[in-house]
Amino acid sequence: MRAFEYANPSTLDEAVELLTGSESALPLAGGTDLLSLLKDDLARPDRLVNLKSIPELSGVEVADDGVLRIGAMTTLAELLASEAVADRMPSLVQAAQGIRSPQLHTMGTVGGDLLQRPRCWYYRAGFGLLAREDGRSMVVDGDNRYHAILGTDGPAYFVNPSSLAPALIALGARARVHGPDGGREVAVEELFRNPASEGELELTVGAGEILTEVTVPATPSANATYEVRQKEALDWPLAAAAVAIESDGTVVTGARVVLGHVGPVPHVAKAAADALIGKSAAAGADEAAAAAVSGAKALSGNGYKIQLAKVATRRAIHRALGMEV
Repeated sequence: MRAFEYANPSTLDEAVELLTGSESALPLAGGTDLLSLLKDDLARPDRLVNLKSIPELSGVEVADDGVLRIGAMTTLAELLASEAVADRMPSLVQAAQGIRSPQLHTMGTVGGDLLQRPRCWYYRAGFGLLAREDGRSMVVDGDNRYHAILGTDGPAYFVNPSSLAPALIALGARARVHGPDGGREVAVEELFRNPASEGELELTVGAGEILTEVTVPATPSANATYEVRQKEALDWPLAAAAVAIESDGTVVTGARVVLGHVGPVPHVAKAAADALIGKSAAAGADEAAAAAVSGAKALSGNGYKIQLAKVATRRAIHRALGMEV
């Protein structure tokens, strides 16, 4: 691990100033991903700016208009302990519970989960986001059993590792980002992008910017997350689906279906949502599951993920409806 400065600001503006006043400063949240990047020499900051001492970045609260605010520095344990989250967002609770580690619940943060870097073993071995060597993709030609099946028209094949992103996107959440030019607000899905070149990051939060909070609208919906895993111990899912379903009591009037761990960005499966509209959710589950993976392209070793993504979608719909899964 290389040497770096350590700064501990107490205000958001001070943190931004410290981040922009250095060539390669990085924000430090829970550190559960960043420390491994430092040890692997994939991150080389000359300064770490601790965000834990900034009070407004933590906590869960419900505004008068019913919007739920979740501070980016809120730990996963605090998220799971929130009655407001449990009452309205079982999909978010289920996603957080899927992170099978008390240590990560205690140290990991909501913002850290959203902005963690890809787990692709070629990237983690130092071959870059696109994992190319001699002009060829190491993923296509190598071991790709855990790589992307959707959104692979570009050169990237890693999968987005966030556990919380699919649920938040399905719930219509928005993210607030603060930087040297002030604040901005974007939909959570706009935090991610599919990089077109090796020099482009997969995240849209720029240098000197800090993710400060996530807000979730008060729109009532039946919602759930379902993950398919290789093992029950700490590991990333092979495929996941999050759904939010609105109905008039008889048929579905609105829906969002978002797949995780199957593409470089969380995959908003509009075709799957459309397949539910105008039907009872139970009746449309199989059609929605098939539509969720329309356009999927398997690599040599990951064709099984197409079936798992279908299973995750169908079971997330059933879970949202309170059906046995």
